[in-house]
Amino acid sequence: MSERLRVEICVPHQHPALAGHFPGAPVAPGVLLLDLLLQAAQAHTGRALEPVQIPQVKFSAPLLPGQPARALLEIEGARLTFRLEHAGRGIASGTLLLGAA
Repeated sequence: MSERLRVEICVPHQHPALAGHFPGAPVAPGVLLLDLLLQAAQAHTGRALEPVQIPQVKFSAPLLPGQPARALLEIEGARLTFRLEHAGRGIASGTLLLGAA
């Protein structure tokens, strides 16, 4: 059985990860986007989810601080797939394999 959810994420301008990514022209780091998506999945399922492998991920456009992004997440067994968009444009997509936390 799979679970699907839609979530919105937004990286605030003052997030500490932006200071070094990139000074003067910050963009949300990919690892931060993955972490926010994983946190949303954990909040939805009510259980800890531990990524053990990232067999596929593609970052196709940057997400700037303060820009809202929408994600479609699907959790099926130990597999979490996602698609992240801003203003109808794909930002990232991929699959995370999950293990016991």
